[in-house]
Amino acid sequence: MSPRRAALAAWTVLAAGAAFTGGAQAASLRYCDRQAQVSIEQQDQLFRFAAIVKAELEASKQALALVARSGLNLSWFGLRYSHAGFSLKDSPNGPWSVRQLYYACDEQKPRIFDQGISGFLLGTDNPAEGYVSLVFMPPEQGAAVEHTALSAPQSLQLLAADYSANAYPWSLRYQNCNQWVMELLGAAWAGIPLGEPAGEPVSPRRQAQQWLREQGYAPMVVSVFPPLAWASAFVPWLHGDDHPPSDRLAGIYRVSMPDAIEAFVRRRAPAATRVELCHAKGRVVIHRGWTPIADGCLPAEGDEVLALQ
Repeated sequence: MSPRRAALAAWTVLAAGAAFTGGAQAASLRYCDRQAQVSIEQQDQLFRFAAIVKAELEASKQALALVARSGLNLSWFGLRYSHAGFSLKDSPNGPWSVRQLYYACDEQKPRIFDQGISGFLLGTDNPAEGYVSLVFMPPEQGAAVEHTALSAPQSLQLLAADYSANAYPWSLRYQNCNQWVMELLGAAWAGIPLGEPAGEPVSPRRQAQQWLREQGYAPMVVSVFPPLAWASAFVPWLHGDDHPPSDRLAGIYRVSMPDAIEAFVRRRAPAATRVELCHAKGRVVIHRGWTPIADGCLPAEGDEVLALQ
């Protein structure tokens, strides 16, 4: 596949990724993208990696983490992370399960789904090398997000009816998984009342977007050439009618991505901390701080290195 075709394919799951849930649920709960073939050995390593990630979450003494993982190779766009959600210690699905938006292929609509860490990590295009980012917020801000995320009615009230992988962050027309995360953050931190009767003059999504804009949230700017105006005829998860005409003509798409979410959290909550983990070639690297691990999962001075066995 050429780099340009790979870039176009990436948009089909931009900010989504793939998920394995196992058993009879796999066909209905996975995302609509091609999933990597995972060998038994690779699956075992991913399970071991998941155990290390869970141990890091538990050691944080926090109740919530903003979590992002690598999925499809988006290096063409200069991106490592494609999909974000909230890892919740008190999740009804089990400790540290990730509450996230996914696209239900059979229903052709977005859903909110709780998934264990192991399944979350299995949604990768490269089972031989993967990255996870964990952001822990200060207690007051983290508690507000946890309360909103754990409430199914409130989480659902921020869910759009239609999905688009390249959803425009300042429109109500569509939503992608990372935009749902961003709007939930905005609703939680702005104290936007959720659970109000239907038919309110201003929707919670609109209020969250307005607050985020006022607070200087800057979505990721992704340049795609040629522009994707024609691509929606072939890729049903891509849309352009929510983006400004000038952006579309220029091949520019402003999209919520994990990097943009983390930058906003870091600015709004300077005391927030970040841990990045990766696995490759039988090792796990644990890096603390806001600088990224080097490509190839190469440890730097001060990083913790564990054998993946």
